[in-house]
Amino acid sequence: MSPRERSVDDRMVRRALALAALGTGTAAPNPRVGAVVARGARVIGQGYHRRPGEPHAEAVALTHVETSGESALGATLYTTLEPCCHTGRTPPCVDRIVRAGIGRVVASMKDPNPKVNGGGFRALRRMGVAVDVGLLREEARRLNEAFVKHARTGLPLVTLKGAASLDGRIATRFLDSKWITSGLARRHARLLRAEHEAILVGTGTALADDPRLDRRSQSPLSRPLLRVILDRRLRVSPQSRLVRSPGRGPVLVFCGKGASPKRRLALEALGVEVEEVRERGKKLPRLALEEVLRKLGGRGITSLLVEGGGDRDARPWIGGEGAATAAGAVRLRRARSTRVGDGWLVEGSLDYR
Repeated sequence: MSPRERSVDDRMVRRALALAALGTGTAAPNPRVGAVVARGARVIGQGYHRRPGEPHAEAVALTHVETSGESALGATLYTTLEPCCHTGRTPPCVDRIVRAGIGRVVASMKDPNPKVNGGGFRALRRMGVAVDVGLLREEARRLNEAFVKHARTGLPLVTLKGAASLDGRIATRFLDSKWITSGLARRHARLLRAEHEAILVGTGTALADDPRLDRRSQSPLSRPLLRVILDRRLRVSPQSRLVRSPGRGPVLVFCGKGASPKRRLALEALGVEVEEVRERGKKLPRLALEEVLRKLGGRGITSLLVEGGGDRDARPWIGGEGAATAAGAVRLRRARSTRVGDGWLVEGSLDYR
């Protein structure tokens, strides 16, 4: 392949990645996928997957080719994810690609969905379509981290969001915390809710802040935000703003075995779903988080945003026992910092070694 051809491939896949990003907040629990059909360096069709039940990106791009009066015969299709080879809510994209006469497919990564998982590539090759895989794989993988984790483990990708002062505190000793961050930083943080399918807080945050946990604005195509509370003893009030705002998204409360049946009935009468999970720890009982995540993943939740901080008596952003040694501490990978208003946004992924 010549340098010019490699340059064209790179440019087209980057264009497909930009298209895929347009599905943020609407495509879930499906992956965000973009596709471009090109003849040489000329784009003749493009598209992205908007939401479940609608055509996949490859089908949208090929329809674009047809409606513009072009032909895809012998053209190259660039896609950020392996084309599907099974029938779900939509027909297999592999069949559509072959019928259109596509001569070559360039894909960033394999689809981890067990129903695909390389099957789409094998089917295309059997039918005489050239397939190249791996261009901008890491970029495509980061775009669909939540989908990949859920497909492989059945668990949602968890994002922990917190605002803290330089000494790691989220409030004063008198519980005053309004506002630690600037308005610009708060607007930036609210964008996270639009990117996630569920948001979770503990009882302490629910009682202290009485939040609604809603999205201020969202696309009409978005999946309703599932609002989750970890409330072992069901202390959340039926009069809380969260319970009294059913139109802003369903509410799910996880409780322990000893929760009051009367409180449960009161919440359920208002449309709140209450689900019991097991507890861990004898001296300081806590709900089993791994079971909570497993249940959320079973509902098709691929991305979960966790807000709030430590207990009311301990106002650091993060609590817990901590690591016994420095070598055993959890570290951030792909860490980066950005100036936002008068503060700093620090992002990264936890690296468990």
